[in-house]
Amino acid sequence: MPLMPDAEPFTFDAAESNSVAICVLHGFTGSPKSVTPWGRALAQVGWTVRVPRLPGHGTRWQDMNITTWEDWYAEADRNICELKAHHDQVFIMGLSMGGSLSLRIAEEHGSAISGIVLVNPAVHSERADRHLLPLIYRFIPSFPGVSNDIAKPGVNEGAYDRMPLKAAHSLTKLWTVVKADIAKVTQPLLVFHSEQDHVVEPSNTAWILANTRSADKTDVLLTRSFHVATIDYEADVIESGSIDFVRRVIAS
Repeated sequence: MPLMPDAEPFTFDAAESNSVAICVLHGFTGSPKSVTPWGRALAQVGWTVRVPRLPGHGTRWQDMNITTWEDWYAEADRNICELKAHHDQVFIMGLSMGGSLSLRIAEEHGSAISGIVLVNPAVHSERADRHLLPLIYRFIPSFPGVSNDIAKPGVNEGAYDRMPLKAAHSLTKLWTVVKADIAKVTQPLLVFHSEQDHVVEPSNTAWILANTRSADKTDVLLTRSFHVATIDYEADVIESGSIDFVRRVIAS
């Protein structure tokens, strides 16, 4: 199946002497296009970076309905294991569902993950129709999508215009697993969340901050960007903040 424009993974390998590596994960129905600029900014510092394309993403929405959260996690985990094998300090970063997967990676890999950066992460939904999802996904393949929640004009994240409901139901199972083990998250944590987010409610960030056991937690409010903040007005804030965070953690 052909890829959508700019949906290919991004890979950068730093010099062997650099011990820092970072994996950056995109969101639900999105693709690397939404986070590759973030990954490139990290690579410009001289760190090894992976931005994988998660299974079912970046092609057509129907492909997502034949994947599950375990498939998306497996690809993220494969990249993390590869980075762990060659680097002393590995960081995980993610947008939206990429944030959910990042938390799960942190829960499963423990101290092997040096730090976590999340942008508008999701662990639940307050949508009124969420209670119907376990029933309707069996009969209705998709709903209209929630892509391109971006304040900056003319920017396209390269996401599907339909929400695949079988995949959406699987996403809720990921949230359940992440929440059940959230106390395992003890790594340094940096969260960026948008004041105006039309996809993920602010209660998600509040819950994560309240329930992770990280002693080092920082919350940054984005006032000019919507949900896909990684390519919105404050992309530079996320990029520079992430770089400063990694430098501070490795220095300590």
